[in-house]
Amino acid sequence: MALRTKIGRSIGPSTRLRQLLPCHLDLDQGQAVGLSLIRPGVSQTRVRPPMNEAFRRKILELIDQHRIMTVATNRPDGWPQATTVGYVNDGLTLYFLCAPESQKAQNLAHDDRISLTIDHDTSDPMTISGLSMAAHARPVDDPAEVAKALSMMPAKFPEYAGFPIPKPEEIRIFRVTPVVISVLDYTKGFGHTDLVEP
Repeated sequence: MALRTKIGRSIGPSTRLRQLLPCHLDLDQGQAVGLSLIRPGVSQTRVRPPMNEAFRRKILELIDQHRIMTVATNRPDGWPQATTVGYVNDGLTLYFLCAPESQKAQNLAHDDRISLTIDHDTSDPMTISGLSMAAHARPVDDPAEVAKALSMMPAKFPEYAGFPIPKPEEIRIFRVTPVVISVLDYTKGFGHTDLVEP
């Protein structure tokens, strides 16, 4: 089965699917979306491996080494918006806070899908590492979970220990639940990435 790209070029079935991603491709009888081949009436073919313990440790190591991430949300007018935020985490679940009236909070009220990156600069390109996620960011309404997220802040941001902890009604806390995680690790080769599902 040949694939037809958005610009009309036909690609034979021998072309590796990974060379085409993450572009969305029109198929004769379906769509290739992200890393999954979806056809009407046919069960979805899973090509993302589930997370094993080694990947989980690597991802948690990257999350624990950092405390700032870039979050991209979708504005109601269709423009993506990228914002830098601090975060804390409980395992693979991340939390960040913002003002309830912020554009970011308004975007998430409209569409809770986000993409995020966690990484840092390095002088040696072959040591670049980081991760990105496709995730859902949903507001936390349970007072116990809000208190838990706030209690993790001092350990992650000790320099703010002297500042008063914001009151729950003054902020909006979002829980980030990953759907797909991409681990970038140049020590395995230039541009090497592994995509896994939690």
